[in-house]
Amino acid sequence: MMRCVEMVAEEDDDEYAKLVRRMNPPRVVIDNDSCDNATVIRVDRVKKHGILLEAVQVLVDLNLVITKAYISADGNWFMHVFNVTDQDGSKLQNKEVIDHIQKQCLESEDCLASPAATWPTYGAAPAEDQSTCIELTGTDRPGLLSEVCAVLASLSCNIVKAEVWTHERRAAAVFQITDEITGLAIRDAGRLSRVQELLRTVMHGDGTCVDGVPVGGAARAERRLHQLMLDDGGAARGGAGGEEDAVAGEYDRCGRARPKVVVMDCTERQYTIVILRCRDRPKLLFDTLCALCDLHYVVFHGTVDAERGSKEDAYQEYYVRHVNGHPVRSDTERLRLVRCLEAAVERRASDGLELEVRTEDRVGVLSEITRVFRENSLSIIRAAIATRDGTAEDTFYVSDAYGNPVDGRTMDAVGEQLGDVVLRVKKRGGGSSSHDAKTVAEGGAVSVLGSLIKGSFQGLRLIRSYS
Repeated sequence: MMRCVEMVAEEDDDEYAKLVRRMNPPRVVIDNDSCDNATVIRVDRVKKHGILLEAVQVLVDLNLVITKAYISADGNWFMHVFNVTDQDGSKLQNKEVIDHIQKQCLESEDCLASPAATWPTYGAAPAEDQSTCIELTGTDRPGLLSEVCAVLASLSCNIVKAEVWTHERRAAAVFQITDEITGLAIRDAGRLSRVQELLRTVMHGDGTCVDGVPVGGAARAERRLHQLMLDDGGAARGGAGGEEDAVAGEYDRCGRARPKVVVMDCTERQYTIVILRCRDRPKLLFDTLCALCDLHYVVFHGTVDAERGSKEDAYQEYYVRHVNGHPVRSDTERLRLVRCLEAAVERRASDGLELEVRTEDRVGVLSEITRVFRENSLSIIRAAIATRDGTAEDTFYVSDAYGNPVDGRTMDAVGEQLGDVVLRVKKRGGGSSSHDAKTVAEGGAVSVLGSLIKGSFQGLRLIRSYS
């Protein structure tokens, strides 16, 4: 029944809403004067399901930070106001970025329908005719991703880009692969079928494997990862409530406070009110909107504030209904909404040590690097792999096998075993250690020398996350 409702909504959008759009073109105003510490972007558009997330994704693709947002979307029209800065906390001054937002992104239907290859993203994706996308999801286990990469290598598939997430014993990955010989997308249907068959064997029947078209920039891959991991919030903690479940909902296994999500009724207007409080971080708004959109909720009104007294405190409040027009109507639906929002926030909120590697491209080095990580009991919580212009750019978020901070002795051992590899180490949350002190003393980064500096990311090892 729900599928039928969504299909009718799409048909209505194709006929009536497109006519309204032609009669009422969108309007975008970019204002650097009305706010002291941010650029204000005002967007007026005809409403459609998912349009809010699409607009936010445009800003995220440009690596902008959204500090505040005001949302109003009753009737057939919406108005959104975003306060944004660049990564340095400054107002937008780059004319190309401003023109791109105003003329090519938020005012363009085509831009919202498909990725723009010109957007500045971390590790630009190959053109659509030059790579094949493989998506994987399933139960996390030690060495899973290493096995996946071994299968791809045995079939002469080269990994040119990948995003890997783990959360609550689940794993998801989006790979972009090419033929190792031609460097282009794999077109042979029989070969793709063989890839799928072997990857399903690696997943032990406890996951999915889909091949498709490239997903574009980093935020597009992250959008797919949210969809692939949609059920991890409810499936991981399980249960139907109760005291034990309530305690588990307040803290993770390392004692860190979980995001606080409250779902309330607004009976006079037939809305459900969703309130989220958590530590602020980049892309938080994007992640929560992904969860709401994937659960088929429409945001009618909302307020987002990451400046409420502390930079560590973010507040989000939404008035929502399901796409069928109803608010939340059962405790089961309410619990699922809470858990999926918590999971969407936690997936990216890694407190692991951030390791950056930048090397020349050659085959096989990634499997060697991750093997060293695993042999030293480092757990890879999240990874972003990319190759661009003959250079491999990678970021790993790691902890020890129990989700605790990595100590200096472990990193010294990793450096010795890697030989000439240069790792850029950044301290992230979860406490300090002797290695953390060394990192801070050297200006936030330390080089670890090793022998694998030149490499293409042909293998990637997934270590079970205990975060």
